[in-house]
Amino acid sequence: MNTHSIPLPRQAFASPGSWFKSSYSDHAGGNCIEVAALGHTVGVRDSKDLSRPAFVVPREAFVAFAAYAAGCTAV
Repeated sequence: MNTHSIPLPRQAFASPGSWFKSSYSDHAGGNCIEVAALGHTVGVRDSKDLSRPAFVVPREAFVAFAAYAAGCTAV
């Protein structure tokens, strides 16, 4: 297993003020993810369950994913 794929507890990745939600997230408390950038990595977590670890990926991988997702259309 690569070290960038090992889940880290949210406290171990970024401070509470570092996380933000997408402008496309459901602001009514529904389905949301939050992301935080730290150095050359990006953490992704479930905003409804902060006890779960963040999924941490290299920044380049997250940028590629976001670019791909921006080009997709909802079904």
